[in-house]
Amino acid sequence: MTTRRTFIKNAGLATAGALVLPSCGFASVNQQKYGVQLYTFRDAMAADALGTLKQIADIGIKEIESARSAKGHYYGLSPADMKKACEDLGMSLKSGHVALDDNFQKTMEEALAAGQPYLICSSLPSKGQTIDNYKRVAEAFNKAGEDCKKLGLKFGYHNHEYEFESENGEVLYDVLMDNTDPDLVHMELDLGWVIVAKKDPLNYFKKYPGRFPLWHLKDMNMAEKESTEFGKGGLDIVSMLQNKKASGVKHIFIEQEEYASTPLESMKENMTYLANL
Repeated sequence: MTTRRTFIKNAGLATAGALVLPSCGFASVNQQKYGVQLYTFRDAMAADALGTLKQIADIGIKEIESARSAKGHYYGLSPADMKKACEDLGMSLKSGHVALDDNFQKTMEEALAAGQPYLICSSLPSKGQTIDNYKRVAEAFNKAGEDCKKLGLKFGYHNHEYEFESENGEVLYDVLMDNTDPDLVHMELDLGWVIVAKKDPLNYFKKYPGRFPLWHLKDMNMAEKESTEFGKGGLDIVSMLQNKKASGVKHIFIEQEEYASTPLESMKENMTYLANL
């Protein structure tokens, strides 16, 4: 397998800033449109949602995934206003991180008004690192998936590190996969947290082909267990992109939670890395 380090060396990409890209070149690499999880810009979105969306659009991002905030799912904007803002900037709201809670009916209604196809549960609705709990969660996910499907929406789940712990020799994430209906529960695989958990995403692509229509593409500083700019961490990004088809991915959202300087500068660096591939 070609490693990230070998690929970069062979491609002659070690010299930073070797390629100056126009902003329109950021959006699509190898025919793939890259999106961003807005948690990357959480503080800026809370302070100035419209201004921050314009900055994101200006570097060529075309797809957006929102996240819950103190101001709601759309950072103080109404669902309709969020939809219009994205459309005006040439972007589309594809997904949003939400909670599976007592307000889920309202959450679905907001998603319909915002025009987003995916609702992604961002954390387990019940705590407990046991097989029994993960089976209960799977049942709740299947029900949420049914409710979403009736409205023309798609429900899914975003992993962290802890789902890859084991009980009695069974990986809990695998329990979740084995007990959810692929037609109802659409998984968003956070590649960064998978490698932090010392698992290989490629093994999951093979074991559950086509089950991951959404990704979080996130490089990780393995020592600190923190996200970092592409090419600085432990994720073999090249290998991931070479195996997109096996995973079934349709939307790739870049997420970065810690930065060398600012979220915008880190995102520019990430997109330049991808463009250089």
